[in-house]
Amino acid sequence: MPEQLLNVLKICMLVLLYLFFLRVLRAVWAEVREPAAADGGAVKSPRGARRRRANVPPVAAAVPAAVPAPPRTAAPPAPPPSGAAVSRLVPIDGDGTSSAAFHLTGETTIGRAPTCTIEVDDSYASAVHSRVFPRDGGWFLEDLGSTNGTYLNRRKVSAPTQLSVGDRIAIGNCTWEVR
Repeated sequence: MPEQLLNVLKICMLVLLYLFFLRVLRAVWAEVREPAAADGGAVKSPRGARRRRANVPPVAAAVPAAVPAPPRTAAPPAPPPSGAAVSRLVPIDGDGTSSAAFHLTGETTIGRAPTCTIEVDDSYASAVHSRVFPRDGGWFLEDLGSTNGTYLNRRKVSAPTQLSVGDRIAIGNCTWEVR
């Protein structure tokens, strides 16, 4: 091969390598940043778009933009569903902050951010990783767009999934049993 072609290929390879490193640094930066407390619950996604965490089912979130949303008022946390057998999360593995059980009384967020209900000291957990919330008389687990995913009984959670007693929730190296 001619020497000029080899030099062009070397330069192209270096450019691709630098682009790869920039992409990795951008992903790490987005993961390390914690959501600002003054955002009123808004969470920045790695792409910079804002999304709101809300207790609305996915169907209600698909309302056309032409329909004005009702004014939001600060409501107390939703009471636990009546007669629900699920009542707490018990750490059984990993780097949970304590070995005490976490009682479910309303929406519970799990992540590295100090604003989360269950704060996890695990580099594989996102700042606001997932949430457990009551709906229709049961408790549901939802991943909040985390990088590494939330697993329920070794299956990745891609939509709100109902919890049962004995289920295991895994986030990074931390595991909780639903009781």
